[in-house]
Amino acid sequence: MFAHVGTQITGQLLSIWCLNIPPVLQVRDWYVESFKELRTFPRIRDAGDEVKFTDLLRHIYRRHANVVPVMAKGVAELKRELSERAVLTEMPEIHQFLDGFYLSRIGIRILIGQHIALHEPSKPNHIGLICTKCSPWQVAQDAINDARSICMREYGAAPDVSIYGDPNFTFAYVPSHLHHMVFELVKNSLRAVQDRFEDDDDEPPPIRLVVAEGGEDVTIKVSDEGGGIPRSGLARIWTYLYSTAKSQVQMEELQGDSDGPAVLAGYGYGLPISRLYARYFGGDLQIISMEGYGTDAYLHLNRLGNVQEPLP
Repeated sequence: MFAHVGTQITGQLLSIWCLNIPPVLQVRDWYVESFKELRTFPRIRDAGDEVKFTDLLRHIYRRHANVVPVMAKGVAELKRELSERAVLTEMPEIHQFLDGFYLSRIGIRILIGQHIALHEPSKPNHIGLICTKCSPWQVAQDAINDARSICMREYGAAPDVSIYGDPNFTFAYVPSHLHHMVFELVKNSLRAVQDRFEDDDDEPPPIRLVVAEGGEDVTIKVSDEGGGIPRSGLARIWTYLYSTAKSQVQMEELQGDSDGPAVLAGYGYGLPISRLYARYFGGDLQIISMEGYGTDAYLHLNRLGNVQEPLP
């Protein structure tokens, strides 16, 4: 898989657009180096060799922690270079490549993360990264707390968020992935509501989060009254580097996450990558917006476990 991703970068994106962009070259070199280390590792013959192999995987896992923000920086440089000749959203081949690249990365990190987790002290109700009794209500509450904390830091205030659903309901899922997807949705709603009502004397309307248990899916709905998105802009929310944030985040501020989507406010990566994480496990992410009122986000999580890995 490392060889597949390295070939993708070298043969597709680099050869056409990004040959001299250092961040993209750095990402390519990370994958090439990791592939070489795995390819040259001796055949595993005993438990001692297996421990050494697991240590190598930990090293590779850490090396690739910042792939998303570094690649975001590279594509941002590409966008600046092309700004006078084309609009990035008019180049679907770039977005198609990035979708495939990040989907491959999700698969790699799931495989490596699961292997590493199975060699660490076990957690209650966990099989590696997977929690067999994951509470979407509790994960959503943690994500809300984290998102409101960031909103408080940026604005000095944060709208309330109300959760509706059964707090005792559980299902099998990867909690860290769910946390980051919900965090991204709530963060976007908090920013939209705060921006719209920051000059009002009255309290802003609360954001509503609903957890619904279905036979096939667990669905999380995040609703806000942040003014919505113009219909002409709805298609762009799934393209990389489109963002409604007032300013981009500097690279020094970015922290790559170990097993979930990186938080990239201002780079336009939150929604498209969150949708990839949902689709990786057979779910989806949909946005419905009413300009002048607000936005509803529907995060569908497949609970049947009968969907094949959607690798490119």
